[in-house]
Amino acid sequence: MSSATTTGTPHYFVPAPSSHPVMASIGLLFVVLGASQWVNGSSWGVYALALGMVVWLFTLFRWFSESVRESEGGLYGHKIDLSFRWSMSWFIFSEVMFFGAFFTALWWARMHSVPALGGLENALLWPDFKAVWPSVAAGATASPADIVEPFQTVGPFWLPTINTALLLTSGVTMTIAHHALREGHRGKTIAFMWTTVLLGLVFLFVQGYEYAHLYSDLNLKLNSGVYGSTFYMLTGFHGFHVFVGMLMLLFITLRLQKGHFTADKHFGFEGAAWYWHFVDVVWLGLYILVYWL
Repeated sequence: MSSATTTGTPHYFVPAPSSHPVMASIGLLFVVLGASQWVNGSSWGVYALALGMVVWLFTLFRWFSESVRESEGGLYGHKIDLSFRWSMSWFIFSEVMFFGAFFTALWWARMHSVPALGGLENALLWPDFKAVWPSVAAGATASPADIVEPFQTVGPFWLPTINTALLLTSGVTMTIAHHALREGHRGKTIAFMWTTVLLGLVFLFVQGYEYAHLYSDLNLKLNSGVYGSTFYMLTGFHGFHVFVGMLMLLFITLRLQKGHFTADKHFGFEGAAWYWHFVDVVWLGLYILVYWL
């Protein structure tokens, strides 16, 4: 797989030509095409989406498996380790910008859009509009035509607080597992990694239960004005990131059980840990700005 001619671990690693990028792109093409056609009522859209997901996931499985074999085969040297660290750092930075856009949308709606709708220049158009947040009071949904159904807002007790405790605890167990790995205690590392995975899974179940409660009891939906749209966009995308992070930790744990990673070389573990701590920090921002304020 390597074009390096030096003995031992190569300074640089150049993989052989691969079909993985092309296949992954084809899979994503069918995912986007199928999803767009499905939401627009085309019956074949769901099948194109399913085909794209199968191709994409199968390609990722082969690609990651090949990378694991290369890593365990000693083909990755110091320069490759640095490239992985920079890549993960930039990926997390892009995620910071992603969530920053939605946090900015929430701030802009609360501090600018809603007050502007209640300003003097709109008084003739909407004389009964109340520019208050949360946009739940009668006439305060930025919908003078009453096209937004009545709904109730969400407080921090108790499900969001329970989920906060779950994620903070998972951050602690993740850190304990990391220190255990660096000290060479593989059994302790695996035990705390499984605990972290379980905490992430419980978080997702609690959030799913919360969504069911909000939809059925509080009538809070994605189309419940700007409050509902910003709430579900922020919490929903965060929940998806928790799911992705939980899968990353699950695969790292399975690799640990196979004897992968050492006390000195375990960036796959560290990269997943970075991502999980990032997810924790984002949730703290959500917990304060969405549920408390």
